[in-house]
Amino acid sequence: MDLGECTKIHDLALRADYEIASKERELFFELDAMDHLESFIAECDRRTELAKKRLAETQEEISAEVAAKAEKVHELNEEIGKLLAKAEQLGAEGNVDESQRILMEMEKVKARKREAEEEYRNSMPASSFQQQKLRVCEVCSAYLGLHDNDRRLADHFGGKLHLGFILIREKLEQLRRTVATKQEKRNQDRLRRREERDREDRGPRRSKSRDRRRSRSKERRRRRSRSTSRDKRRSRSRSRDRHRRHRSRSGSRNKSHRSSRDRGSKHK
Repeated sequence: MDLGECTKIHDLALRADYEIASKERELFFELDAMDHLESFIAECDRRTELAKKRLAETQEEISAEVAAKAEKVHELNEEIGKLLAKAEQLGAEGNVDESQRILMEMEKVKARKREAEEEYRNSMPASSFQQQKLRVCEVCSAYLGLHDNDRRLADHFGGKLHLGFILIREKLEQLRRTVATKQEKRNQDRLRRREERDREDRGPRRSKSRDRRRSRSKERRRRRSRSTSRDKRRSRSRSRDRHRRHRSRSGSRNKSHRSSRDRGSKHK
């Protein structure tokens, strides 16, 4: 796709520095990369849905049974294209034996495709069968034809656009797992630090609580002691008062008795 020139700096030394630094602390650049790729894939999926809608509006409507048979041919076409692209790649790498094995497997798939095409052809009029039935590639949103030949299929499934979208989607899934793991680890670290702070805070609070309880206990003892002292003083004071009143009454009686004796003597 023509996306223009990348504005980022592509430097292997900077990448190595980042990989070293990310081992010491989490920088979370993976989150930025994930957001970027998600927007890119979302745009591709949007184009795919629009293309499907246009095909549904322009192509001749067929029954569900015929549509299922056509879909089977499309799936076999996709399998053939992938196998041929893989065989060519292995041949270019010098792995001839494995390439031949893949080609033999592809011939078996092509035989199944011919049977599927025959079923599809027999399920509809000849004029309708000759019309090109298109579908949209779910990976890169390109159009694929029901009657595309092997070369066309191999060019698509082995092409840079299709393979590029496969790499992007795989990388996006990898980033999602990585970000989810790191976010879970960060949340656990935050929870652990919060619990440690709470334990540290509870320690002084417990000590202060004990000090307050001790202080209140001492204050109660002091109040009880003062109350007891006041009661004792009051008791002593009341005792002295009673003693003084008793002495005062005794003195009054004695004086009255002497006065009576004196008056009796004088009368005689």
